[in-house]
Amino acid sequence: MADHTHLIGLISDTHGLVRPDVFSVLEGVELIFHAGDVGDGVLEELAAIAPIDAVLGNTDPTDDPRLKQAIERTIGGLRIHVSHGHELGSPTPERLLAKYEADVIVYGHTHQQKIVESNGRLVINPGAAGQRRFKLMPSVGVLTIARCVPSVRIVELRTD
Repeated sequence: MADHTHLIGLISDTHGLVRPDVFSVLEGVELIFHAGDVGDGVLEELAAIAPIDAVLGNTDPTDDPRLKQAIERTIGGLRIHVSHGHELGSPTPERLLAKYEADVIVYGHTHQQKIVESNGRLVINPGAAGQRRFKLMPSVGVLTIARCVPSVRIVELRTD
């Protein structure tokens, strides 16, 4: 439906920790994409919010059938690609844009929040939602797709 607004939760690098804020921040999303480095029990916890689709991170067990190498979906008329990013070595928005043709590219791995727009395409790293590392605040993203136009906001999570 072209007039339907889609809300999609974006999370990455939980490393086995789902912070309490995640439930309120992602409340109302229709789907959650997890961009890898999931950890034990995380998919089960997030499934209480919305259906979840997750990719394999460099610290995840390769034999978990719930984790895909990459996700390619079309939602609201936009092509979305989700991968952890480690498949490119050190992922950057430029490298991701060159490798994947999607309208929206979601990745993790670096733990750094990032939103880059390039020629109508969007590259998003929602940051790391798990243990605080590298002096970075834990965070998640909420992707909105309305009338084939994507927008995203990054929400920092409490660390207490």
